Amino acid sequence: MSVTRMMILGVVQWMQPVHGYDVRRELLSWGADKWANVQPGSIYHGLRKLAEEELLRAVATEQVGARPARTTYEITEKGAGEFQALLRNYWWNLAPAPDPFVAAFSLLPALPRDEAAAALRNRAEQLAVGNKQLEAAMGADWSRQKPEYVSWMWELVIARAEAEIQWCRRVADRLLE
Repeated sequence: MSVTRMMILGVVQWMQPVHGYDVRRELLSWGADKWANVQPGSIYHGLRKLAEEELLRAVATEQVGARPARTTYEITEKGAGEFQALLRNYWWNLAPAPDPFVAAFSLLPALPRDEAAAALRNRAEQLAVGNKQLEAAMGADWSRQKPEYVSWMWELVIARAEAEIQWCRRVADRLLE
């Protein structure tokens, strides 16, 4: 939850006062569900929890017609402090994410070599498709409305995927030698 917590606090601070729907839309438009594991369903829960902890303040709730009520949030002083602490922690410290693939790879001998090689090549292809999608998103008109550093972050995601693509292909070749 701490990455989601940081992302919600940061977006609220940046856009405040802001509705939960706009926080969700912004984070999803950045692709945070993919690279930060910020699940769309956890955003509203996170907003309520942060408000309960007095890190956010609900400043208004309005209902238009039969639509669900929309709450507008602002960050509190306590929330700004929490955001800065989380932000600085992630900037200054390495925190490798657990990757289920690495766990599966550690059990490499459990698969036939030809299947493992095929799986690695498939992984490389999936990563390449993901890179093409990010590159297309970076060239889209809507992405120009995002802060410039969002595209820099996508460049990092692409570079990491490129490194993994090359690694997958090398290991697949080794398995079949």
